[in-house]
Amino acid sequence: MNVVKKIYARVYKFVFEDAFYSICRIIPFLKPIYYTKDNESPVEFKTWYRQKVLGHNKHCYWPVHFTSTVRFPNNIYVGIDAAPGISPGCYIQAVGKIFIDDYTQIAPNVGIISSNHFMLDIRKHIESEVRIGKYCRIGMGSIINAGVVLGDFTTVASGSVVTKSFPRGYCVIGGNPAEMIADYSDNPSIKEKFVRYRNEHEYNGYIRASDFEKYKRKYLKKFA
Repeated sequence: MNVVKKIYARVYKFVFEDAFYSICRIIPFLKPIYYTKDNESPVEFKTWYRQKVLGHNKHCYWPVHFTSTVRFPNNIYVGIDAAPGISPGCYIQAVGKIFIDDYTQIAPNVGIISSNHFMLDIRKHIESEVRIGKYCRIGMGSIINAGVVLGDFTTVASGSVVTKSFPRGYCVIGGNPAEMIADYSDNPSIKEKFVRYRNEHEYNGYIRASDFEKYKRKYLKKFA
């Protein structure tokens, strides 16, 4: 029985991994699937298919789960290996601007909101900007409100509602409203332990990092 299982595992790996990724490596529009497969926010075939073929979140230039909602994706800057909404159930609203820097990871059911309704006339929006630095982690069920700035290496605890900025980074915040839980920004011996890793193949969503500046100038007018 164990021999049969081993044979099955090898056949499965050859057909659904080795052969599949070999095909993705050759076909230009499937290359992101191959080159991001080991990343924190990989382009998976099922996500690519739902976006590019079925049309779920088709206007986003990065992988987005079909249960997530992204409004005004051209007002969103998505850094390398960052993909807001790649996890299920997220709501990303970019009436204003949203800037998410490289290697930041966002858990399921996260809300990021860049504008609020005007209290005296709810047909109008008060636009603002959200900026999230590099290597941040936004925990499940958190909400990042308009105007918030989070510095590099900010960890947001699950279920937090972030209403003010923590621009220095290197910290853990949490609660409703979010407050400082742990602050390492003034501790050089700990700060130097934070790892600024780089992927071998860098992609801004579906776009190679080397081509992203050209894409940004053409389509992301608010960041040009």
